[in-house]
Amino acid sequence: MAKEVKFSLVFRDMWQSAGKYQPRVDQLVKVAPAIIKMGCFDRVETNGGGFEQVNLLYGENPNKSVREWTKPFHEAGIQTHMLDRALNGLRMSPVPKDVRKLFYKVKKAQGTDITRIFCGLNDPRNVIPSIQYSKEAGMIAQAALCITYSPIHTVEYYVNLAKQFIDAGADEICLKDMAGIGRPVSLGKIVEGIKKLKKDIVIQYHSHAGPGFNMASILEVCNAGCDYIDTGMSPLSWGTGHADIIAVQEMLKDAGFKVKEINMAAYMEVRTQIQEMCDDFLGYYIPDLNHINNSLLVKPGLPGGMMGSLMTDLEDNLKSLNKWKVKNNQPELTTDDLLIKLFDEVAYVWPKVGYPCLVTPFSQYVKNLALMNVMQMEKGKARWSMIADTIWDMILGKAGQLPGPVAPELVQMAKEQGREFETQDPQSYFPDKLDEFRKEMQENGWELGEDDEELFELAMHPEQYRAYKSGKAKADFEADLAKRKAAKNAPAAGAEGPKSVTVQVNGVNYKVEIAYGDAVPAAAPIAALAGGAAPAAAPAGEGEDILAPLEGKFYLVKDNSETPVKVGDTVQAGDTLGYIEAMKTFNAIRADKAGTITAILVNSGDSVEEDDPIMKMA
Repeated sequence: MAKEVKFSLVFRDMWQSAGKYQPRVDQLVKVAPAIIKMGCFDRVETNGGGFEQVNLLYGENPNKSVREWTKPFHEAGIQTHMLDRALNGLRMSPVPKDVRKLFYKVKKAQGTDITRIFCGLNDPRNVIPSIQYSKEAGMIAQAALCITYSPIHTVEYYVNLAKQFIDAGADEICLKDMAGIGRPVSLGKIVEGIKKLKKDIVIQYHSHAGPGFNMASILEVCNAGCDYIDTGMSPLSWGTGHADIIAVQEMLKDAGFKVKEINMAAYMEVRTQIQEMCDDFLGYYIPDLNHINNSLLVKPGLPGGMMGSLMTDLEDNLKSLNKWKVKNNQPELTTDDLLIKLFDEVAYVWPKVGYPCLVTPFSQYVKNLALMNVMQMEKGKARWSMIADTIWDMILGKAGQLPGPVAPELVQMAKEQGREFETQDPQSYFPDKLDEFRKEMQENGWELGEDDEELFELAMHPEQYRAYKSGKAKADFEADLAKRKAAKNAPAAGAEGPKSVTVQVNGVNYKVEIAYGDAVPAAAPIAALAGGAAPAAAPAGEGEDILAPLEGKFYLVKDNSETPVKVGDTVQAGDTLGYIEAMKTFNAIRADKAGTITAILVNSGDSVEEDDPIMKMA
């Protein structure tokens, strides 16, 4: 009898791999019946990873979104699954233990059946507690092996890792080939080895199309006994996304596997709705290059899920770098120039920092470190001259054990800066905090939400949740979208176009200034018109300007455990003055000498460009 292979539609990851944002809840609920009608999916990836954080960024409640989005699939008998970053929960940084436990209770109550637990370091100390917490909450625990290609990451390495997860109670195993660089034959051997450990263990394979291996990989893992295959669909398949369900289904059917048929009328209906979502607003955040397969990705091994946002971030970094080059009479770089420099630097940096699997958050850390190196070296500065604290945490072992050794120059740099390498359980560095967040909600008069889901959102994404509650997130998003639409529909050379537009958020009007072509700025602080006012920056004082070291969002603190500096504070050289959040990483701004803060020129959460004055110090 032919072996059956079942399919999952990774709808969340399709969007994350293409661009920056996810569909709104009304769009998700509208497309769900057509996905069900396609008839070929036993599972749909509905949430997890950056889904909830992205909802907050454009001012939508993620709890409402998850509950309404998962409901129709349950009613149709289709399982829903989510992506889960183990120690990091749904964010880039580690999560307290009590928040991790609440996480699974909330997601199960909201309608998510399966949690795919992964750690970019493949550290069992990070994954095994999540296996236990998810099973206690009634979820199916799917433990992921983060697939990459290095001298350390062998077939034996992965089979031994799977054994640890199975012994710890994992219900299923996922081969998470997030960059699509797993070599097909090796992947087949990994599946074969896991099935020898436990014949009836369910194995699901996830891969990205970009480098070009994944159709061969899908065939190899299925021949070795894989049970579920993750797929995408047009217009968000291939490129930095996933193989299209049509091609996968036809290939496996020809190979003799039992697979479900596709209702093509429903396929076209879903395809049309996805295109409508792109035309509505999501397409403004999807770079054209993300639709193209690119074997250059084999060398740096960057994951498809990150490439979606990378190309958007790269636009801003290129503008910032070229601005500096023009100022210093140097030739400007093209996007391709910067991309090749970045890919080469990632390949250089990766072994130096111990071969972490290039998946969230460590793919971002390695990429950010490489990009900072490129940016600094292009300006004549030294490699490693800007390393964010979270990246140091990875290097020092605070986020888990690195697969390989750290390069001697980084070990020496850590020693010179008084940093110590860590060997404790990573969770021990992040104590419980739910009571603090519960108190904050009570003081603000905020509801804890059904099943404590609003408390969970604040605890998981503090800064984004506060910006969502204040309305700032929605206003910033609407302002940025208005600028992108204006830029895309810019007038012909010599013609006049509008200099500003007004967007309305929750009944409040905001004026957005517009520039065209290369002069289009990143999202900037917005000025409210009638009906509300943006908070005023502190008045300028005496002394020297402290400049933003890079482009991004300015924050005085990165979490509520820190005390923000204020006007009148005396600081010492090396003290942290604030942070620039760029490319999902908080980069510390440190005082280069002792002095007194005389002015804070921007508000926490404001967008800044490189070299913008953010404070004054005398």
